[in-house]
Amino acid sequence: MHRVFEPSGPQVFHRQHVVRIHAFLTGKGDRCATCARRPECPDQTRCLHGTVGYRRGISPTEGPQDEHLDHSDRYARVPLGVGVLGQIAATGQQLVVNNLDKDPGELAGVEWLKQDRICSFQGVPVVFKGAVLGVFAVFSRDNVPEQSRVWAGIFANHVGGAIALARAFDEIQKLKAELERQNAYLKEEVIEAKAFGDLVGESDTLRQVVIQIDLVAPTDASVLILGETGTGKELVAHEIHRRSRRKDKPLVRVNCASIPKDLYESEFFGHARGAFTDAIRERAGRFETAEGGTIFLDEIGEVPRSCKANCCASFRKKPMSASAKTARAAPMFASLPPLTAT
Repeated sequence: MHRVFEPSGPQVFHRQHVVRIHAFLTGKGDRCATCARRPECPDQTRCLHGTVGYRRGISPTEGPQDEHLDHSDRYARVPLGVGVLGQIAATGQQLVVNNLDKDPGELAGVEWLKQDRICSFQGVPVVFKGAVLGVFAVFSRDNVPEQSRVWAGIFANHVGGAIALARAFDEIQKLKAELERQNAYLKEEVIEAKAFGDLVGESDTLRQVVIQIDLVAPTDASVLILGETGTGKELVAHEIHRRSRRKDKPLVRVNCASIPKDLYESEFFGHARGAFTDAIRERAGRFETAEGGTIFLDEIGEVPRSCKANCCASFRKKPMSASAKTARAAPMFASLPPLTAT
């Protein structure tokens, strides 16, 4: 909370006769074992923590200076309900004591009262939504005027809002860090659980398939995937693409068995406007669509022989026939009946 009090404290020194300001925050009892005021503390779960202090020199022109409270200082921790500061924190009521130079009362034990020529004390609770968050202790060389009590309350309320906001932000940052740690852990769990990607299983055969996928995925080699219907050839194709350096580019799937015989070249390589009767506009082929990515040709055995020469040229990145368009995607093709594989 130093970032809240530090900008606020020096502002109070605009009052010419203010000599000292000490800020206390309500916090957990964290030093009960070594605290000098433990015997008089009725509630060791919470107390006032001396947070930051400012002191003006004897000369009126001397600016405020940081005064760091030593942990062994009697006011480093103040029990709630005990003494002047403790009563302010316990009741949430502002307290003003004038004429300390004549009768210090409960503050008689403060050794620097005479040294700094202190005449008055003003204790202001820092309250937010009914909860006392801390206390401002202001020591001056003149008596506290009535209007100062009103302005001090307004000032303390603004500080209370700032403290609540800072604590909420700290809690958000804490929760964010915790969520990031949990997210990283869950990602590791997911990676471990999905070591095979979308391929589910732990058999030795599947492990061998994954080894082969990891072997070919980093390359631009053409891959022939063989298997009966329903064995997951398309899953393997997707997994090869996902593990390749082309994973951010498209994976284009073509079901060769569903394409009419006369439209294979147009489907694969596209066509220019006017290339044939119904070619009213230019059309990109599947190979061009898969540029930089991966093309998966399912049922490759259904492709007519007349079209296979251009397919092979595309696989080998060689020039195709004049009517075909060039594509540089790394191809994969699968065949249901192994005899149709090329």
